[in-house]
Amino acid sequence: MSFPRAAGLLLHPTSLPGPGGIGDFGPDAHRFVQWLADAGLRIWQVLPLGPTGYGDSPYQCFSAFAGNPLLIHVPGYNGTGTEPAHVVDFGAVIPAKQAALAAWLDTLPFDDAVRTFVHAQHQWLPDYALFMALKQAHGGIAWPQWDAAVRQREPQALETWRQKLATPIERIYKEQYVFFAQYRALRDACRARGIRLMGDVPIYVAHDSADVWANPSLFQLHDDGTLKVQAGVPPDYFSETGQLWGNPLYDWERMHADGYRWWIARMRAGLDLFDLVRLDHFRGFEAYWEVPGDAPTAVNGRWVQGPGAPLFHALTEALGPLPIVAENLGLITPEVEALREQFGYPGMAILQFAFDGQDSNFIPHRYERDLVVYTGTHDNDTTMGWWQSSGAGDSTRSADAVAREKAFARQYLGSDGTDMHWVLIRATLASVANTVLIPMQDVLGLGSDARMNLPGRQAGNWGFRFTWAQLAPDLTERLRTLTSTFER
Repeated sequence: MSFPRAAGLLLHPTSLPGPGGIGDFGPDAHRFVQWLADAGLRIWQVLPLGPTGYGDSPYQCFSAFAGNPLLIHVPGYNGTGTEPAHVVDFGAVIPAKQAALAAWLDTLPFDDAVRTFVHAQHQWLPDYALFMALKQAHGGIAWPQWDAAVRQREPQALETWRQKLATPIERIYKEQYVFFAQYRALRDACRARGIRLMGDVPIYVAHDSADVWANPSLFQLHDDGTLKVQAGVPPDYFSETGQLWGNPLYDWERMHADGYRWWIARMRAGLDLFDLVRLDHFRGFEAYWEVPGDAPTAVNGRWVQGPGAPLFHALTEALGPLPIVAENLGLITPEVEALREQFGYPGMAILQFAFDGQDSNFIPHRYERDLVVYTGTHDNDTTMGWWQSSGAGDSTRSADAVAREKAFARQYLGSDGTDMHWVLIRATLASVANTVLIPMQDVLGLGSDARMNLPGRQAGNWGFRFTWAQLAPDLTERLRTLTSTFER
């Protein structure tokens, strides 16, 4: 479907300023919405909002339906006062905020509003609350290592644990009620200012999640819950050994047999939160890289046919036309593009990738209107980090190839290399592509130390934060002038 001509910003809520060491849905988020409007930006893109698990990654969540409690604004909570302003120190933030949140939630009544919320979310919330309470009771270990009876969801064992864990389960119900109440208040603030929220729906879910524990038959698992096969991608731009993600792969035949009910519920939940949805790793719906469950790298995998058109027909029939952006980066085949075009989903282009001579579709003079263009994404280096790097950095290319890339970029963009973040921002905004999204790091001209994620790195990701002092009035005015000039 066509999107109106607009520009927006990519920023995860954890990256917002504010007290407590991590961004949340409180006053600073509402102030940010106003700043977006002042800058002429009409889309706010966020990463997945679920409760993070392994590596603090929003792409490895304990639930595809629940909200991350770290994003809840706890009134009066200011942290320890020692948290750094420019980065989230997850190791320090998580225990401190969890304790403050639990203490606050215990003061809130379990009233009719909470009960109504729990009833409305009955498809996922009871399983999630029990899963998280069980995980805590088992010392935080992954569910395949739990006691056999509860791991295998024996009804008597589940009921015994529900009674035993009644107090923490009730607290989780209140936690999720507050999360969605605060989020919807923020969404309403966006809509009042003409700003659309764009969310991210990953193709896969985490192995250690309520989704897999509660629905093991929908995934390719051994009887003990361990992985038969796992998700990843073959060797690529980022890694000579590919990327091994560790997510379980779906049993697509079983999902097809029940009419894709789980996926319909998941997409319905996403559309309830967001005006637009970026569907991550779209190519995996046409064919996906299957790696043995015990493989050390993603090299020895194989391509397997995905669900294809029947899944999207089922989603459209149940939910209507879908405002989906298909993340079609990486090794994209004609079959993947045919599937995307069949349903009219705009694809993506990354301007940082336009100058290496390998993927000319990213070059602006070949853009189409129904395209979502980024200077870079959460998986890229920042634009200034990319430009200032003297070598191949995180890619598999040689230093000579990088030098040729930069020479072509200067020639193509008519630039001497000064302020390349603004050169790339202007090039995207001036293009015919209807939708442009810019990471906050590029607006601020920050280097590689502000990067959000380095694919394949096991720790040190997702911590970027900005401060209000960085958003000088002249920067806001510059953005507003550009968005106005190029009718966005």
